Amino acid sequence: MMLGRHFLKILISYGLWFLLSCSLSSCTETDIACLKNIKASLEDPFSYLKSSWDFNNNTEGYICRFTGVDCWHPDENKVLNLRLSDMGLKGRFPVGIQNCTSITGVDLSSNNLAGPIPDNISAIIPFVTSLDLSSNNFSGGIPKALANCSYLNILKLDHNRLSGQIPPELGLLARIKTFSVANNLLTGPVPSFLNASFSGEDYANNPGLCGGVLDACPGSSKSPHTGVIAGAAIGGVTVAALIVGIGMFFYYRKMSKIKKKKDDDPEGNKWAKSLKGIKGIKVSMFEKSISKMKLSDLMKATNSFNKDNIIGSGRTGTMYKAVLEDGTSLMVKRLQDSQRSEKEFVSEMSTLGSVKHPNLVPLLGFCMANKERLLVYKYMPNGTLHDNLHTVDEGKKPMEWPLRLKIGIRAARGFAWLHHNCNPRIIHRNISSKCILLDADFEPHISDFGLARLMNPVDTHLSTFVNGEFGDLGYVAPEYAKTLVATPKGDVYSFGTVLLELVTGERPTHIAKAPESFKGSLVEWITQLSSNSQLQDAIDKSLVGKGVDNEIFQVLKVACTCVLANPKERPTLFEVYQLLRAIGEKYHFTTDDEIMMPSDNGDTDYIEELIVAQEVRGVN
Repeated sequence: MMLGRHFLKILISYGLWFLLSCSLSSCTETDIACLKNIKASLEDPFSYLKSSWDFNNNTEGYICRFTGVDCWHPDENKVLNLRLSDMGLKGRFPVGIQNCTSITGVDLSSNNLAGPIPDNISAIIPFVTSLDLSSNNFSGGIPKALANCSYLNILKLDHNRLSGQIPPELGLLARIKTFSVANNLLTGPVPSFLNASFSGEDYANNPGLCGGVLDACPGSSKSPHTGVIAGAAIGGVTVAALIVGIGMFFYYRKMSKIKKKKDDDPEGNKWAKSLKGIKGIKVSMFEKSISKMKLSDLMKATNSFNKDNIIGSGRTGTMYKAVLEDGTSLMVKRLQDSQRSEKEFVSEMSTLGSVKHPNLVPLLGFCMANKERLLVYKYMPNGTLHDNLHTVDEGKKPMEWPLRLKIGIRAARGFAWLHHNCNPRIIHRNISSKCILLDADFEPHISDFGLARLMNPVDTHLSTFVNGEFGDLGYVAPEYAKTLVATPKGDVYSFGTVLLELVTGERPTHIAKAPESFKGSLVEWITQLSSNSQLQDAIDKSLVGKGVDNEIFQVLKVACTCVLANPKERPTLFEVYQLLRAIGEKYHFTTDDEIMMPSDNGDTDYIEELIVAQEVRGVN
């Protein structure tokens, strides 16, 4: 009871009380109105919104399938994040976004938006944790009201035409971790932040900014000679005006070139273009047999990381297909903002590069360029398990049971190895059918292992949980809402959900076979069927009556034990692997010499939970 009250207190303190008190109907109406208003207020020359945002629908959760819209739950019309980057959108800041009352993330970067940022921004998006307005044409001052957006972790205002001083009140943003105002027309002293520090790059190319990590502001040192002070002030104003004038000339000249290039290449990625001047950087490779590569090779192989080369995106970053000149295919992941220093990042990469197992996606190398972190992996031609299970193409047959069982067994072997035999042991934290990739022979390979450690911030405030750093919706173990601590048994729960996907063919948060009134997750649906002795109704109809019903039901029961509400009642991943291996014994998917014995004693889970709890909480 005390823990429940504590969690409720956290919810209220983070301004998320509206999630508990807002009725579904009212949230639905306001969020739909929000998106309608945004669509109507913006010019959409490339028809990104026009082609995707179709409001002629009345099913619950339909707006969650719109381009750039993330929802709190796929079956509820309640917007969590709005990601409208690089769509060529024109107009002013869409104030209609205030009707998306549950929104925490706004990304309008790399568009052609202009005009001022609203002075009442904190009233429009009061609970925002991430705001990216970079690479637009916003002008005027930076609103002081941004200081009232007290949950902000990320604030990006760079590459605009903002002028005036940076409000010193922004220094009071206690949770800020990323802040950039580079390439604007700002003047005056940079603010001093309470719990963060930023480099000169975050303030660069503002002709009048000074202080802090930049050059000292004129007149900052005291002098007894009033005349000297006055003269210096007059001279400083003259020089500053001259500098500002010259700076504005080159700035507008540069902006006109950028605009012209953007019109020619609306699909271009600004972050990739910024790397073109440093192509000589080498890619650090872990495999000696692979030819040496440079950043320029990755740029060419991905067509400068063009959107057409994107093959997947998730919590940790975006994955691109890269084809080298010799025809070799690779995968290149652009990481989201990492919380690690360059030294720590190199150390983590060295560790992950040494982690080898037949059911892991091999990490071949990495590259650091400016603030970008790129990881190079072996290419997996058959994509993700998620797409193979849930993408419906005409003429494409559903996956047969032996293949599903093989994928389940060998994926379990990989996860069990990470937990019990890998040194250091790794808790994945983001297990889903999207992180299981399939090679040319449909052999499963686990991706994104070890990356959660790179992405997690040091603190443990609630936004860490609600922003999905413990996994995608539908896969997250229920205890995480109370503890905010990743554990091995949390991974077991997530993998149990993957097994349920293999057996049922259903998505983790959208159950096609369930009644329309059902709004729960796949786990909740299975629990409901189990309590009514109707588990057989959950099995994918394409698998029924083919002589494997008993095997399917056994795997279903294993999955059910993995997703038990009490983590102590769940098996370990080693036990899951052995149970699945026994079920599929007749297929010879594994051999006796592949049986692993955990290199730990019965206290492993307890010890691991303590270690991870200390890491997340920053305890030494």
